[in-house]
Amino acid sequence: MPILDVQHIEKHFGETRVLEDISFSLEQGQALAIIGSSGSGKTTLLRCINFLETPDQGKIVVNGETLFDAADPATQREREVRKKRLHFGLVFQSFNLFPQYTALDNITLAPRLLAQEQPDFKARKKEILEEIVVEGRELLRKMGLSDRADHYPHQLSGGQQQRVAIARALALKPDILCFDEPTSALDPELTGEVLKVIRSLAEQKTTMMIVTHEMAFARDVADQVIFMDSGVIVEQGEARQVIEHPKEERTRQFLSRYSEN
Repeated sequence: MPILDVQHIEKHFGETRVLEDISFSLEQGQALAIIGSSGSGKTTLLRCINFLETPDQGKIVVNGETLFDAADPATQREREVRKKRLHFGLVFQSFNLFPQYTALDNITLAPRLLAQEQPDFKARKKEILEEIVVEGRELLRKMGLSDRADHYPHQLSGGQQQRVAIARALALKPDILCFDEPTSALDPELTGEVLKVIRSLAEQKTTMMIVTHEMAFARDVADQVIFMDSGVIVEQGEARQVIEHPKEERTRQFLSRYSEN
């Protein structure tokens, strides 16, 4: 059974069809790269899966549990949205760190808030909070930022900020880690350090979805690739096969244009 099963998702903004009949699945431990031109629907798809947008049609299933079904209003209650988002960790293009908090505080903020809902929080408050800090420091270590725990976002480079954002997403132990063009806001010299972290996560079999324009990275790191154009999936399959030997003409044209840039 796949960890994620997306069935016939559609999304319209007025008369504009942004997503049309999107279906795919993702296995535990796989990395899926989503490629395509700007405006092809990649980010909207990621936002629908993270419940930042509500699909007009379709179904989203995680670990066999239906999180969203357009035909079932019970799956669309606003109070359930936060719980559903906990299945996914989202890393945005522009870091979105809280400027008033240190790197460590950015990472531990959400776990501390969620911990307060535990029935034993009052009795074990000190122990629970200490555990969260330890886990936060361990995530910083894995990001190569142990010495930046007390630094504020403005004291960090763009690459360091994005690594803090990745650690923050991992802190909630999501089923699936999602990246929305994680290097698009970085200077070229900083892109490599973020891609290195994502590559390491893939080697650790972290289940991931990555919207990216880094074709070589997608080819070498992802297990599967989806190519989108005009709101539809044109081609999907094994990463190297799709990128090096695409079957569809639209895929070939996109990759040809990209290689020329």
